Amino acid sequence: MRIKLAETAGFCMGVDLALTKLDKIIEEGVTGPVFVLGPIIHNPQVLERYAKKGVLIAESPDEVPDGSRVVIRAHGIARKVEQGLRNRGVDIVDATCPKVKKAQKLIARHTAEGQFLLLYGEDDHPEVRGLVSYAGGSGLVFDEVAMLDEFYFSPERKYVLAAQTTQDGDQFDELAERLQAMEGVEVTVLNTICDATKLRQHEAMDLAKEVDFVVVVGGYSSGNTRRLAQVVRDQGKPCLHVETVDELPVDDIADYSVVGVTAGASTPRDLVLDVIRRLESI
Repeated sequence: MRIKLAETAGFCMGVDLALTKLDKIIEEGVTGPVFVLGPIIHNPQVLERYAKKGVLIAESPDEVPDGSRVVIRAHGIARKVEQGLRNRGVDIVDATCPKVKKAQKLIARHTAEGQFLLLYGEDDHPEVRGLVSYAGGSGLVFDEVAMLDEFYFSPERKYVLAAQTTQDGDQFDELAERLQAMEGVEVTVLNTICDATKLRQHEAMDLAKEVDFVVVVGGYSSGNTRRLAQVVRDQGKPCLHVETVDELPVDDIADYSVVGVTAGASTPRDLVLDVIRRLESI
């Protein structure tokens, strides 16, 4: 069996920066517990490692004590939540991904005069909730074209289209073209999808054409990882999404001659290497 690894598999710049900030706090040995508002990234193995170092995950702002220190995860948080923490004297270490921060600022700027936000993303995703808050808390969040078909576009209103930073870039471009072609609808399109996301997805497409089977490594709760697997399947190639090497069905994969491996932006390199070593042993 030959193994082909995608060039950019694993941590992206935003995740790397967030973990670097958290590591620095731990190394400084600050007094008192270190809180993260929600999981720092969507990878259970990474979270387990930080839990062993004493990092506590606060599922809501109310779980962060007044005057304590909290790290804002890579996905960012809603405006009101951040202000509420500051009002309680919480020391905030902002580890929001720079790409997410850019998207927040773009949405805030373009909705400041009343434009209505159309956000292509997952309604229950923490990044999406944060992005919507920068549009004053209102807008249409959709992850299916059918939702746009049912939406009433007023000719008297201006719209702004943006996306969760890890969404499918090609699908977003198609949506943008469709909306801009609608008669009587004025839509400003914002470029908020991360270049690293687009690169990973295009690499996954190319990889799918060169191999017989693809393994995608990463957390099941990671949106960008799930989309990598979907991109591969959309190419008509069999694909398996696993979190760890222990989930590999070795017997089922053994018949393939060339297997591709890629990983989400929140997947540690060692988990990817574990999968490669197991495949090489088949």
